[in-house]
Amino acid sequence: MTLVLLDTNAYLRLAKRIKPMLGVKFGQKDYVLTILKDVEDEVHRSARLKFHFPWFSNLELTAERFAQSIKLSRDEQEKLKAAASVLHGWVLANAASYTSLGRSPPSPTDCRVLAFGQIRTAIVVTDDLGMHQLAKDFEIAVWHGHELLKKMLTAKAVNADLVREIFEALEANGDLPPTWRHSRHTAFTKLFGPPPKT
Repeated sequence: MTLVLLDTNAYLRLAKRIKPMLGVKFGQKDYVLTILKDVEDEVHRSARLKFHFPWFSNLELTAERFAQSIKLSRDEQEKLKAAASVLHGWVLANAASYTSLGRSPPSPTDCRVLAFGQIRTAIVVTDDLGMHQLAKDFEIAVWHGHELLKKMLTAKAVNADLVREIFEALEANGDLPPTWRHSRHTAFTKLFGPPPKT
């Protein structure tokens, strides 16, 4: 089994349409999607997120998150706290690296999510370019959300119609990251065709 940990935005981009999503094995490597309780906390703390994602409080999804979120032992909680502190300290000490090329500095919650990838063998899914840079700096396995979606499509955990629906919904909501926009005509050419000629 290979744990795949979704950050808040990755979860919010996919969970409304892929049901059930958490705790379901797929692919040859038996990928299993999960989240930290931090996702729950981050959404409930943010009036903006609660407004834009009212479905987050759906009872079925809440039950799925509660059942499938990672439970950490006391020792793991301490390791996670220490690793996240190191990552966040690195971000603060190297702020310029995380504020260029469309990146934003990873928050303390972002650092906790990435730290999980250090203390347990897990792949972190995020579309945050600052988190990708930090993951690269610390050799933490990381995917973009569209990479996860492609793996799910290949494993038949989702179908082509659902992938199209997800892309269309993200675009309609103004939430289609540039990396997703690019992947539409590179990773998903069978669905969306080759890149348009310029």
